[in-house]
Amino acid sequence: MHETRIRIRWRDMDAYGHVNNGVYLTYLEECRDAWAQQLLGAADGSWDFVLAHIGIDYRHQLTQADGEVVVHCRLESFGRSSVRTREEIAGADGTIAADAEAVIVPRDPEADRSRPLTEHERELLQSELDRDAESR
Repeated sequence: MHETRIRIRWRDMDAYGHVNNGVYLTYLEECRDAWAQQLLGAADGSWDFVLAHIGIDYRHQLTQADGEVVVHCRLESFGRSSVRTREEIAGADGTIAADAEAVIVPRDPEADRSRPLTEHERELLQSELDRDAESR
């Protein structure tokens, strides 16, 4: 599981004084990108992928007074050419503000299309699943 702490910025607010619903997706993206790069980043530090699906349930509002959010991303499963994650956003006090699931697919930048996971990527993903299972 990967954790990212993100400071709530004034620009994240909407007219009602709480974090805009679209900003929740940005928080999730920041954590998911960091998780993917840490686990699957190539020698140059990048892993080329695209978001294929995101589902989010909003549980609790956030305001700038919350100061920061704690975002978690963990591997849920993977297939031949896709990776499914579980993600959540919590306020600094631990209250769950949103939970989400995402599907990402590796991308072949030369062909500009998705591609199957390599054997090495599958091994890394399986190791991550095994580590998560042991820590529960």
